[in-house]
Amino acid sequence: MPTLLTFGDSNTYGTPPMKARPTMTVRDRFGEDVRWPCVTRAELGPDWTLVEEGLPGRTTQHDDPIMGAHMNGRAGLRIALESHGPIDVLTLMLGTNDAKSRFAPEAWRITAGMAGLLDIALSPEMQARHGGYQVLLICPPAVREIGPLAAEFLGAEAAFDEVPRLYAALAAARSIGFLDAGQVIATSTTDGIHFEPGDHPPLGRAVAEAIRALL
Repeated sequence: MPTLLTFGDSNTYGTPPMKARPTMTVRDRFGEDVRWPCVTRAELGPDWTLVEEGLPGRTTQHDDPIMGAHMNGRAGLRIALESHGPIDVLTLMLGTNDAKSRFAPEAWRITAGMAGLLDIALSPEMQARHGGYQVLLICPPAVREIGPLAAEFLGAEAAFDEVPRLYAALAAARSIGFLDAGQVIATSTTDGIHFEPGDHPPLGRAVAEAIRALL
């Protein structure tokens, strides 16, 4: 049975848009009938196995001084690739949290973080561990500086302007798949970060189509 590993942040986890800053440790989460990774698995067919690796707050390369060092995706990706498998497809959708003001966001810096994750994902060590697998780089939709999280993402809109173009160039240079999620959906007008429930299904279908193109 082919296996899909979806590695990302709260938008891979399935966090709903926030009307206020979170105050509880228990996180809200959309059900399997909504979350885009589950939609992707359903689109790919019943023979597929899904491993969801979405961690709210995860970055491509930063130890978060507020949320913790474990938000650094580099360590998380190694753990995920060594905990699961063999996998056949890996999707990477990160960069949104790199646009937080405390990380001095710039498009090239966000792209450099993703490049570091691809160094891990495409390394001979990891590829050999799983018998080879395809990688799909997904660029998140642009952040909007609105709602209860706006102050935390001051400067994010300007930083994200060039990210889709740079991610596309990075994917081409590494000969992997690419999907610009911003061409399919947009972030919620409630908090400018997360996806509305109605946006998960079209994204899930678009990811499935991009995966089929890789196989």
